[in-house]
Amino acid sequence: MTVASEATPGRLLDNIVHFAHALRRAGIAVGPAQITTAIEAVQQAGFTQKQDFYATLRAALISRPEHLELFHQAFHFFWRDPEYLERMMRMMLPLVQQLEAQDRQKPKPAERRAAEALGDGSERAAPRREKTEIEINAQFTASQDEVLRAMDFEQMSLSESEAAKRAIQRLRLPVDPLKTRRFIGANNGRKPDARAVLRRAVKKAGEVDRLAMKTPRHRPPNLVALCDISGSMSSYARMMMHFLHGLVWAQNSGWGKVHGFTFGTQLTNISRALHLKDVDHALQAVGREAPDWQGGTQISASLRRFNRDWSRRVLGQGAVVLLITDGLERGDTATLSAETERLTLRCRKLIWLNPLLRWDGFAPKAAGVRAILPFVDSFHACHSVNSLADLSFSLNTEGQKSRFLVPPAAR
Repeated sequence: MTVASEATPGRLLDNIVHFAHALRRAGIAVGPAQITTAIEAVQQAGFTQKQDFYATLRAALISRPEHLELFHQAFHFFWRDPEYLERMMRMMLPLVQQLEAQDRQKPKPAERRAAEALGDGSERAAPRREKTEIEINAQFTASQDEVLRAMDFEQMSLSESEAAKRAIQRLRLPVDPLKTRRFIGANNGRKPDARAVLRRAVKKAGEVDRLAMKTPRHRPPNLVALCDISGSMSSYARMMMHFLHGLVWAQNSGWGKVHGFTFGTQLTNISRALHLKDVDHALQAVGREAPDWQGGTQISASLRRFNRDWSRRVLGQGAVVLLITDGLERGDTATLSAETERLTLRCRKLIWLNPLLRWDGFAPKAAGVRAILPFVDSFHACHSVNSLADLSFSLNTEGQKSRFLVPPAAR
């Protein structure tokens, strides 16, 4: 299969530039130098064979492995896909997609982003053919907002991602305050306040006219988030940064201090960046402070450093820990198990958020998942807006234990 039949040499330069701009709109950093390199590489390698043309553009325009799937989908749409228009319309109409779900497979990761990035290239679509109009009654179909809240972050287009970020910014995690050992005077208290009684008696010449009562003082718990920013977690980590920023700046959220840490190949404290009020400035600061974004992952080494350098500073006084990772550890799982146990002993509750739970057939078969699972208090998904909203049940009540959790007696 050749490319020259449709992309003639006279327009090949413009097509490569337009394709590079589409990749940039899809979220891949493609600069002028890479475009120039791609054009020169194609001139040297030729463009008669599609596979050679594909490999040449990929080598010149892609520098990160996590962008390979997005490049593949964009290339598939842009260069000679006869069903491009129909495929793009099916993906951009989620309500129609629900009606055809049984006859069509789900879109692959990055397919929607690639389709939207090429959406303005209408001149490349096949000529329109007259078709019979089908009128669909949407009276009993789900609303667009409901579809968006249930959609996987990895399958979202650019516009849907922006809408999801705004929805996540408004999410709250209500939590019950902690009872402390200190007391405060209260008329409806259940314990007598001996000091208040004596102070009042001194002013009245030793006469005790009434019995003062006291009740325990309450304070908001602290929240500590440990977020995996490796390549497999990049889409979900960005959404979790918006989620944490919303918790930091929420009024009357019920939380005390909110601390944030990222880990990939190293552990980074991003608490100061999250306290920047503008969310865009905050995420830019997070990107500058975390150089290992979308890199490898070393969960056990990162937890070891957190337990050694930060746990005593931020886990005191009954803090709740959110561990956000897929649990795919390539290192020593025995060390991972020991560090997770050490972490859960120092916090009030350890809640694990894992995007892999979005699959109905998920089972804890990976060694890293089996090493972490026995020491967490609750296990939840974090792949959609609805999954993040469900976290309030695990924080306010004991809720239903996951079927994957090991009973405390068996630990």
